[in-house]
Amino acid sequence: MAKNFKELFDPRESKWGGISLPMFLCALIVVAIVVYVPFGLDKDGNPGSFLRPNFLIMFSALAVFGLLFGEIGDRIPFWNDYVGGGTILVFFVAAVFGTYGLVPDNFMNAVNVFYGKQPVNFLEMFIPALIVGSVLTVDRKTLIKSISGYIPLIIIGVIGASVGGIAVGLVFGKNPIDVMMNYVLPIMGGGTGAGAIPMSEMWSSKTGRPASEWFAFAISILSIANVIAIISGALLKKLGQAKPSLTGNGELIIDNAKEAIRDKEVEVKPELTDTTAAFILTGVLFMVAHILGELWSKLPIEFELHRLVFLILLTMFLNIANVVPDKIKAGAKRMQTFFSKHTIWILMAAVGFTTDVKEIGAALLPSNLLIALAIVFGAVGLIMLVARKMKFYPVEAAITAGLCMANRGGAGDVAVLGAADRMELMSFAQISSRIGGAMMLVLGSVLFSFFAK
Repeated sequence: MAKNFKELFDPRESKWGGISLPMFLCALIVVAIVVYVPFGLDKDGNPGSFLRPNFLIMFSALAVFGLLFGEIGDRIPFWNDYVGGGTILVFFVAAVFGTYGLVPDNFMNAVNVFYGKQPVNFLEMFIPALIVGSVLTVDRKTLIKSISGYIPLIIIGVIGASVGGIAVGLVFGKNPIDVMMNYVLPIMGGGTGAGAIPMSEMWSSKTGRPASEWFAFAISILSIANVIAIISGALLKKLGQAKPSLTGNGELIIDNAKEAIRDKEVEVKPELTDTTAAFILTGVLFMVAHILGELWSKLPIEFELHRLVFLILLTMFLNIANVVPDKIKAGAKRMQTFFSKHTIWILMAAVGFTTDVKEIGAALLPSNLLIALAIVFGAVGLIMLVARKMKFYPVEAAITAGLCMANRGGAGDVAVLGAADRMELMSFAQISSRIGGAMMLVLGSVLFSFFAK
């Protein structure tokens, strides 16, 4: 049954994240006071506030913001069906608030710390929890099959993106090499930190010009493609609903049902201690992944392998080796469900506040928009054409191997999967963003070596 606005304002209902309307309004007032009401002076003599930027307060403030616009967005006709509902509305409204200074600077600084500008941030907990929860609950045979088939699927997506981008670029008089270096590489390169930034350094070392010269356009075109990818995720969700034969409803491998990827949370009922153990296991695996990532960075190799790549590989190894007890796997599934279903709007609010909508506007020329569209749709189209022959569901394959290559890395993966309602595919999305991104760095190094001037 479609959600409606009336139930939001019924005091007898508890639709605001399980909170009744009177309680939610009280929470909203408290957050507004903490964020906006000046109080005293800070240590630099500037107007202070009641905001104490610790994890709990920022988690709760972003939760209230996310619930406000998320519940509304889930009830807007057409927007909910085709654009992404509350997830996308939270993102865009937060981006407008952050870009145009509708929240104080101290709140923005706290969001930056909470979300990702420091080593201790919510994203560093959110994504590992999804990865470990996803990979540990995948059937071993299916996991092995995905390893052998998924990387070629990413390569096929890059080929489709390149063909689409070059074809439309030629219409606007752009050189194919220019399209590859300045459009395909940043869009399909695994995001900003692990993609566009190291690519700009590669370009700078070859040309001798400032890295910011290449990066400025790259980040703009990547921002456009990121929005296209998010909206496309919502459209693919709708396509799956209209054509059930194209989707596995969150399962990537066609043979999943036959090879028994079972929900361990149903087969084995986890205790609270099992969920706690899974969370601790996630942290320990993340520590090992970080060590491996640091050691890799010391090797004389031109491209980076992010620590999340090692986290995926470690979790895959544990699953294939079958060394994790079923009860802890069930606890990992519950942990994953908590983060993917109950904290997504919190993270989308944080992502939005740290996104500059002016970056998108700066590159909104018709030619750039159409080339970006062609790159994203080229990847999605070719993947969907070959997915079933490779034993993947077309919708899930397009989302993970296509859209999650064409967004802004980890945060983009969250936004795309949130819009597509496919958060359980986070492990494959991370393979795209990280391993696929590393593959694009290699390609970029080769292209810049031969063609950058």
